[in-house]
Amino acid sequence: MSLQRPKAADPYSQLPPVPSFTVVSDDITDGRELAVDHIFSGGGQHGGNQSPHLSWSGFPIQTKSFVVSCFDPDAPTPSGFWHWTVIDLPFSTTDLNRGVGSGDRGLPHGAFHVRNDMGTADYAGAAPPQGDGEHRYYFVVHAVDTPTLGVDRTTTPAAVAFNLAFHTLARAIIVPTYQR
Repeated sequence: MSLQRPKAADPYSQLPPVPSFTVVSDDITDGRELAVDHIFSGGGQHGGNQSPHLSWSGFPIQTKSFVVSCFDPDAPTPSGFWHWTVIDLPFSTTDLNRGVGSGDRGLPHGAFHVRNDMGTADYAGAAPPQGDGEHRYYFVVHAVDTPTLGVDRTTTPAAVAFNLAFHTLARAIIVPTYQR
């Protein structure tokens, strides 16, 4: 079976435009391949399954909280693949350490993960199908206009993204890649 298909559009270019701000990382670089530490461990892959360090600045002063997500629009599904979603990060949070995606323990008070498309409430590293070509991983920090997004742990990442369409003040994006 062939997985050949057109390349997916930049998912954030399909949303209403918002201002941008800066996100940087000690672990990932825009347009560069993810290190083995950030790919999935399992299913024939031997990665570290660690979320990367992220740090952000220059967001609007009206920001009340942040949501951080990782999305692969190149997955062979009509809806892409959600790898990571962290909700209700306090406005005083301006960075996440490497590996904080392993569960809620290391998150600031009030912040939490929703289940990714692997079904776990944590970071799921890159795991594209063998030979499927280069996948893009959109690590996005959303500056939010409310202290809580009003969702709970059972909310899907797609429903979180829907809510963000109404509450995002600005967005910072860094897009590494990976292929097997």
